[in-house]
Amino acid sequence: MNLLKAILVDDEFSSLQNLQQKLAKFCPDMQVVATAQKPEDAILLIRQHKPDVIFLDIEMPRMNGFRMLDELGHYDFEIVFTTAYNHYAVDAIRISAFDYLTKPIAIKDLQKTVERLSIRNKLHTKDKMEAFRASLESPRSQEEKIAIPTTDGLEFIPIKSIVHIESSSNYSKIFLIDGKKILVTKLLGDFEEMLQSYHFFRVHNSHLINLTQIKKYTRGEGGQVVMQNDHIIDISRRKKDEFLKLVMR
Repeated sequence: MNLLKAILVDDEFSSLQNLQQKLAKFCPDMQVVATAQKPEDAILLIRQHKPDVIFLDIEMPRMNGFRMLDELGHYDFEIVFTTAYNHYAVDAIRISAFDYLTKPIAIKDLQKTVERLSIRNKLHTKDKMEAFRASLESPRSQEEKIAIPTTDGLEFIPIKSIVHIESSSNYSKIFLIDGKKILVTKLLGDFEEMLQSYHFFRVHNSHLINLTQIKKYTRGEGGQVVMQNDHIIDISRRKKDEFLKLVMR
């Protein structure tokens, strides 16, 4: 198995050192070929080493991670954004299908990210970056889309067109308003994290619903909801109170 070549970019030396050590110890499929504290140096190193992935700090003095990518121009590597706090761009990063890690980076999160990078057959960084920029630059009132990986690329789906998402083993099934269903190799928990700011709520271990697509709620031990596509979904007893607070605001 070929090792993935990585370049780490962060203006804080301690963060660089910490990430490099964790990758070396816990992620044997990843080889760090260079590190950089300055975006200007990173651009030169990226052109020299042609990495498979870069771990890129969002906030750096003089030139942040997004501006660095603009300066770089053409790129065909995967990007994992890193941030020390809940950056304003995190929502846009989530729905654009980019990976990101919050500092201090947990070993388990790092391993899961590297595992995802290792099994990807194609790079769609350019498409994801276009989706990211569109999401970042558009007001929340405009139609936002989520990037869904498919066998031949990415499909961009309006978030408001998603009625609910159902867990199916290691897959998730997305149900759209027009009746279309999409099976995706992504866990329901990933979608829960991506869509948490867009009026979605996980009512059950196996169901994430769009709260704006509820047609009816029926009382019961946990209760049930009828969605706009007439699908009936159970609400778990432990999620009932939180659900009712959200829908009765």
